[in-house]
Amino acid sequence: MFRRLSKERAQSTLEYAVLIGVIVAGLIAMQVYLKRGFQGKLKEGADSMGEQFSPGYTTSHHTTQSLTKSTETLQNEETTTQIQAQTSNRVGNEQVSTSDKEFWWK
Repeated sequence: MFRRLSKERAQSTLEYAVLIGVIVAGLIAMQVYLKRGFQGKLKEGADSMGEQFSPGYTTSHHTTQSLTKSTETLQNEETTTQIQAQTSNRVGNEQVSTSDKEFWWK
């Protein structure tokens, strides 16, 4: 009886080991597909950005004007500010050179 119980326990342990091996093999096989999917999403995000910013070949000139009309009152050592009107205006331009003038380090 002792031998029979030992065989069943060994068979059960072997079955668990095979099951764990199959799961690990499946995860290793899926690693390639997960990596490709992640790289594809990364490339899609980079492609959707469009033209890249080039600090050496970008020129810009902007003027910002702000106008605020407010009233301040002092009462009982407390200052209260009321803003009646506030406007902001930004005017300017930005120019980015074409990619043929770019220089990339290798």
